[in-house]
Amino acid sequence: MLKWLIVLGVAVFVVGLLQPRLARLLQLGRLPGDLRLRWRGKDYVFPFASAILLSLIAGLIGRLL
Repeated sequence: MLKWLIVLGVAVFVVGLLQPRLARLLQLGRLPGDLRLRWRGKDYVFPFASAILLSLIAGLIGRLL
């Protein structure tokens, strides 16, 4: 059980480090289907298409492992 928690913690750390680069590479938040609203000077982002894409990628990785 402890090994899985350590692996999960390391995985979250690595994904956190790589997230800005991956977001630029995959254009996350800018895909068709992602909503960006500006209201009263604030930006609100609803990344529906990006969430579906990341879910599909995670599912494929999970099936391969």
